[in-house]
Order: sequence, then structure tokens, then C-alpha cells
Amino acid sequence: MTLWFVFALMTAAAVFAVLLPLGRGPRPQSDGSEAAVYKDQLAEIDRDVAASLIGPSEAEAARVEIGRRLLAAADHQRDPPMASNIFLRRSVAIVALVGLPIAAIALYLPLGSPRLGDFPLAERTRVPDATQPLDNLVAQVEAHLEKNPTDGRGWNVLAPVLARLGRYDDAVRAYHNSITYNGDSAARRADLGEALTGAAGGVVTAEAKAEFERAVALNADEVKARYFLGLAAEQDGDTTQAASMWRAMLATAPPDAPWRPLVQAALARIEGPGAPALPDATVAAAKDMNETDRNAMIHGMVDRLASRLKQNGDDVEGWLRLVRAYMVMGDRDKAKSALTDARQAVANDAERLRQLNEGLKNLGLDG
Repeated sequence: MTLWFVFALMTAAAVFAVLLPLGRGPRPQSDGSEAAVYKDQLAEIDRDVAASLIGPSEAEAARVEIGRRLLAAADHQRDPPMASNIFLRRSVAIVALVGLPIAAIALYLPLGSPRLGDFPLAERTRVPDATQPLDNLVAQVEAHLEKNPTDGRGWNVLAPVLARLGRYDDAVRAYHNSITYNGDSAARRADLGEALTGAAGGVVTAEAKAEFERAVALNADEVKARYFLGLAAEQDGDTTQAASMWRAMLATAPPDAPWRPLVQAALARIEGPGAPALPDATVAAAKDMNETDRNAMIHGMVDRLASRLKQNGDDVEGWLRLVRAYMVMGDRDKAKSALTDARQAVANDAERLRQLNEGLKNLGLDG
């Protein structure tokens, strides 16, 4: 209310500033004194002629000019103010009195906002700019959430960005806050489980599995949660259960579902040969081996691959083969360790890191 009172005073001051000069009356006419001056000049001419200071012809010319000015002054004194001037003054006064407030309100209503809070100069420098690096924008949002920790919408926006940047621990905290301040939902539980899986290097931990189960309990059709529960079964060595869950997803999925290729690739992975792909010569040599010897040979090959990658970590395909081998062998700890080593080995090469993440996604792990 105080703001509107201030606006009213400002408008009144502006109107008064326009009306003040219009309300003043015309200046007092000085025509009477002007006529007296001209009469004195005529008498002075007579005195100059008598004193022979000017000739008769010059005196006559001066009398004619002064007489003309005297008549003009007398006519001006008799003329009233022009009607057009009076109309113009009144029009301007009406516009100032009525039009100025109306114009001010018409401009303020669409452009102004009396309920807008203060916006100090220091805060203006923190306005998000689409041209800034993503890390800078995330830092600004995090600074905002430090001052406004109950801003559920802010946590909801920040959490997936942190996960995309690989900051899984921070993403887990953000998803917890999002659930706290936005309410529980199947999608948020599934996202939290995915972040926990990412923090564990792509392994579906017991905590992550519990979140996926909560998501399915809230919504039996939650795709992400169902996929990761299948992945958890695969990592536990129960490929039959994993295949059953993924087939059920594909059976009810629309033909153009964007996640269909991922589930199909997962099915192909677990329904293919159980051991890592071997060269033809090795396969031929292993035909006559018993199961124990064959497994020992496969483990030896995997160990040699792991040793080679420790010496030369640039081989992205090698890392992917190693991670998959450990998954097929049911050794979750070694798969997690190999995944961590792979990311560290190619961390300084953006292209290799991208290839590694894409390959991990194809293996059903978080990239």
C-alpha cells in the first residue's frame, strides 16, 4: 500500500509541474508605459527641431515612425487574448490532469511488478547465463540451495545434472532432498537407485536394489526400476530371472519405446555364450577340455588381459571385454574395480572416455 501511495504522490507532482505554468495569468501589459515613452519621444523631437539639432525633413520622418509604433501599441492594448491560445492551454491542462495518470498506469501494469522482491547488484551477477560452462551453472544452483535448502524444485533440477556429470554421491544427496521436499514417487525412487548404482561403479548394491523395489511398489510399470532389477539379478548370477524380467518388459513395450534397444541388448548379452568371446584357435583347443580345465583357461586369459590393461590403459575395447568377463563370471567386486580402473585410465582423453561410457551402457552398466 505504501508503494501505491508513493506512486500517487509522484503522479500528482508530475501533473502539478505541468499545470503550474498553464495556470499563471498573462503578464501585465506594459503597453501604457510604452505609449508614454513614444509621446515623450515626439516631444523631444519638437525640442530638437526648435534647437536646430535636426532638420525639418528628419524630424518629420522620425515623427512618422514613432507615430506608427504608438498606434501599434494602442491596438495591442485593446486586443483580447486569442481564443486559440485559450483552447490550447485548456487542452494541455486536461491532458496533464487526466491523460498523464492514465498513461502511467497503462505502462506500469504490463511492465511493472509491485510484488517483485529486491534484486541487489550483487545478485544480478549470479543470474544464469546459457553461455557459461555447465559447472558454473551447477555451482550457482548449489549456492542457491545452500541458502534455500527446502527448494524442492531446485533439488529436482540439480540431481540429474549431477548424475550426468558423474558426481554420483552428490546426486544421491540431491535425490534424497528432492524426495523429502517434493514428495515420494516411483520416478524419483528409480532415479535415486540409478545414482546409487553409478556411485558403486555400475553395480546394483543392496541399497540401490531397495530403491528400485520401492519404485516398482509405487508404480509397477516403472521402466527404469524394472530394468535395473533385472540387472541386479544378472549381477547376482540369476540370468534366468533377469531374462524373464526383461522379456516381460519387451512384451508390453510399444514398438517405438526408446528403451527397447537397451533391453534387447541386455537380453542378447545374457542369452549368448556364457564365457567371454575367445579366438577360434583357442576354441578349437578347448573342445576336448573338461569344464574345470576350460574355466581355468578362461580365468587365465582374463587375468592376462587385466595385467595388460594395467600396463596400457588406452585400450577401451579391452576394458569393456574385461568388465564383461567379470560380470559373466559372477565376480561383481572385480567388475566394479575394473570399471573404476578403466575410467581412471582414460580420464584425460575425452573421446576414449565417451567410448568407454557408451560401451558400459551397452553392457547394462551406467556410463
